[in-house]
Amino acid sequence: METYTNQYQENRNISEIVSMKEWIITLLILCIPIVNIVMPFVWAFSSATNPSKANFFKAQLIMAVAIIIIWFLFLGSIVGNITGSMY
Repeated sequence: METYTNQYQENRNISEIVSMKEWIITLLILCIPIVNIVMPFVWAFSSATNPSKANFFKAQLIMAVAIIIIWFLFLGSIVGNITGSMY
């Protein structure tokens, strides 16, 4: 069993766990205006970032794009209904 575990760990690219301290610092950085727009891109696409943290911010960016698209569709339907009801 031990050799299987060692082989498994050697074959995987195991990174360190993101600590609570690092997450708190991350959240504090995200409270700063303008910086909170730039840093998710830096953390998502930097090779120096922990893979777990990078994956989290990639998922966050994908969700942000999806929400913006849904928002524009919703806004477009409201504007369409308002302008359609005027004629």
